[in-house]
Amino acid sequence: MKYDVYGIGNALVDVQAQVTEDVVAATGFDKGIMTLVDAQQQSVVLEQLSGLPSHRCAGGSAANTIVGVAEFDGKAAYCGKVSNDEMGEFFLADMRQLGIAIDVPQATDGPTGTCAVLISEDAQRTMLTNLGVSATLTPDDVNEDDLRQAKYVYIEGYLFTGDTTRAAAYRAIELAKKHGVKVAFTASDPFLVNIIRDEIWQLIEGPVDLFFCNEEEARSLTGKHDAIDCAREIHRHAENVALTLGGNGSLIMHGGDAYPIEGVEVAAVDTTGAGDMYAAGILYGITNGMSWKQAGHLASNAAARIVSQLGARLERRFSREEIQAFID
Repeated sequence: MKYDVYGIGNALVDVQAQVTEDVVAATGFDKGIMTLVDAQQQSVVLEQLSGLPSHRCAGGSAANTIVGVAEFDGKAAYCGKVSNDEMGEFFLADMRQLGIAIDVPQATDGPTGTCAVLISEDAQRTMLTNLGVSATLTPDDVNEDDLRQAKYVYIEGYLFTGDTTRAAAYRAIELAKKHGVKVAFTASDPFLVNIIRDEIWQLIEGPVDLFFCNEEEARSLTGKHDAIDCAREIHRHAENVALTLGGNGSLIMHGGDAYPIEGVEVAAVDTTGAGDMYAAGILYGITNGMSWKQAGHLASNAAARIVSQLGARLERRFSREEIQAFID
């Protein structure tokens, strides 16, 4: 196979900045959650951040995971829509510099999607997202030749908030099944589970081979409270389940067995991208010869490394020796 993972999701440029509580309050948006904003609102926020120390990188949930796979030295491709503006050129250059294949025609009208990540002193992230042209992704943008050469296709749940992006996700699933490529799907956010719970169950009971979720999403999906009960209920329908538990680690269900993965204790600086990096560790591990338990430990350590720094991009990558240690 040419690729370990072919990802599909919203293509956004993340602009991350450490801010005071006053800056968060001044936006008028709720702290600690993701809020969709229009282009004008986002322009005002980005202008406010322009005078503060900040960092930008190619992002979006699935894109973060694909970047993580590449940072483990895995082979990856990505499907996401950007514009032919400066932000779009930055996104493509940033992904390709990591060796990630991306071959989606750029939009000629509208801005590239952006996500302003406001990181307050308590390590909470307030995310203001303008989807821009990422919301115009269509089934025609899915590259069948790249997808068929992957071991897994990874789909973010956020795509199911739009008609054309949902159709693109289903096209990716259709092509994956046509070519014998396994399908991984992430619930993305509790609010999404609440909106499309029945559709997520249909995916879990049908084409999805590996389902990612966190504890809150699992509770919303199953109606159960205990994490193990949630994981078992989902595993009755999905071949593989990876349920994250924050600082308490995660639960992996595979072959009828449960693999508790302990958390790694670190001082949290920024929780941005923790779940995305966890998914990267699992996907890299299982496509590169690791057992599910070994991949879980790699994923847990990777997520811990992410929350101990700013942003969703690893400041210090795992060396070959560090990755090998999870196998030995």
